[in-house]
Amino acid sequence: MPGPKPTVVVHGLDHALAAARAAAALGTAVRLRSGPAAAGYAGAAWFAEIVRAARRAHPEVTIDAVLDCGDSPGMVLAALRRSVEAVRFDGSPAVRGKLEALARAAGARIEADVAPALDLAGEGDPESACRSWFAAAAERAPR
Repeated sequence: MPGPKPTVVVHGLDHALAAARAAAALGTAVRLRSGPAAAGYAGAAWFAEIVRAARRAHPEVTIDAVLDCGDSPGMVLAALRRSVEAVRFDGSPAVRGKLEALARAAGARIEADVAPALDLAGEGDPESACRSWFAAAAERAPR
């Protein structure tokens, strides 16, 4: 059984493409996660488009994507309207339960996504950083 996909925190299209290129080169899947609370400052449409662009550029790579909505239920709802497949939500459990029902109805999911992640903020060579991260993830994976 394969382990979890290595997770990379992306802050723009260049990061998403670098992660996808590295995943393609190493034959691995990847999970793209937005920066913390990115739904609030960049928006669901922005994230959906960079994920689409990465998938178009590298259709051979399985790419999962998670938009971080912080504790904002409104941002979760906006992400669901934009067909974002998965979101992080750090708000109250009561609100989370209601949002999970809406997400399921929309074919999406709400998750904690607390997996260790490589954050590409400040990386001078994001593709090389991803290659190293993916190689290390493969070493950590159960056999």
